[in-house]
Amino acid sequence: MQLEIKVPAVGESINEVTLAKWLKADGDTVQQDEVICELESEKATFELTAEKSGQLKIVALEGSQLKVGDVVCSIDTSMVAEEKATVPAKEIKQEEKKPEAVKEAVKETVSTKETYAKNIPSPAAEKLMKENSVAVQNGTGKEGRITKADVLSAIKDGPTLPKKAFTREERKVTLSTLRKTISKHLVAAKNTTAMLTTFNEVDMKPIMDIRTTYKDVFKEKHGVGLGFMSFFAKAVCYALQEWPSVNAFIEGDDIIYHDFCDISIAVSTPKGLVVPVIRNAESLSFAEIEAKVADLAKRGRENKLSLEEMSGGTFTITNGGVFGSLMSTPIINIPQSAILGMHKIQERPVVIGGQITIRPMMYLAMSYDHRTIDGRESVSFLVRVKELLENPELLLMGNDPVKTMLQL
Repeated sequence: MQLEIKVPAVGESINEVTLAKWLKADGDTVQQDEVICELESEKATFELTAEKSGQLKIVALEGSQLKVGDVVCSIDTSMVAEEKATVPAKEIKQEEKKPEAVKEAVKETVSTKETYAKNIPSPAAEKLMKENSVAVQNGTGKEGRITKADVLSAIKDGPTLPKKAFTREERKVTLSTLRKTISKHLVAAKNTTAMLTTFNEVDMKPIMDIRTTYKDVFKEKHGVGLGFMSFFAKAVCYALQEWPSVNAFIEGDDIIYHDFCDISIAVSTPKGLVVPVIRNAESLSFAEIEAKVADLAKRGRENKLSLEEMSGGTFTITNGGVFGSLMSTPIINIPQSAILGMHKIQERPVVIGGQITIRPMMYLAMSYDHRTIDGRESVSFLVRVKELLENPELLLMGNDPVKTMLQL
């Protein structure tokens, strides 16, 4: 029986996907629920699995644009039935009585039916080789296949691939669906918003002192590291509640205000930028925010985020500082109205109390849609974020405890 495997429905607004990569070859025997290929939508990459066991017949080629419902491949399930039928019941019973050495020999004979190309890397090994630019000549897997362990060993001990000197080679690579979507959104943000950027800088010493003092205890108690993102997320949430227009966006002739803070965190992945969302960040503790950030970033790099996790968001935080950026003007993540850019922490001379001193400083940049947010609101928002970060004790309740006590 030929079972057709079709492109599944992956989201209400997604009608087309790209067949990014085949993980199995034409004619391979596949098992039920085994991953056979990767499909890429405009928002995420997801895996397609075999619905039944059998022999794979590839229909769509890598790079093909497919619509929901299109046939990707077929599986001949009769092959499995035939193999089962050729093994008499008496033989199966006799095998159970065979010595261990004989069983291992039989198992080895059966395993050779699977096709393994000599010195061809597995999907995981191939990905590692590309990311680390290493070459593996001889595989140690079945039939000489290059395994992930072979690549890790080469990374540790072997030299990297030699670079060609004075080459003038060119390569043409078709834009992935994700990259096309990113391009479309960025151009739309530039063309449809009245984007402006305001800058400020923050003294990171108070936060760095807290991290130095409590990072070990924090990790021991909560099982997650104490990073900078939780401080920034909490500061942003308090500032958004004070300046609601920064947490709003335009929809037609209306402005939609949000009484909650769904913070989008920009994550760089091998396939492009993704922006998963931390829902109701204003109600989460530092440990909960750090756990969310770590989980979303990890699954983002592994292409395991769901469409729901990357949809929505009322405000975005992006951190170019992890790549060494000292200053930039981030582009708004439409339909949102603003985005905060973090940058590299760098020691600089600053004047404090009339004295020149060296402090770890970070430039902040907030790009915003001037149609929704006025200059006073954008600047005041960023100043408030700066105040909260430079006085982290205010993050406990969003205000000076003395002023709160006196109702000022």
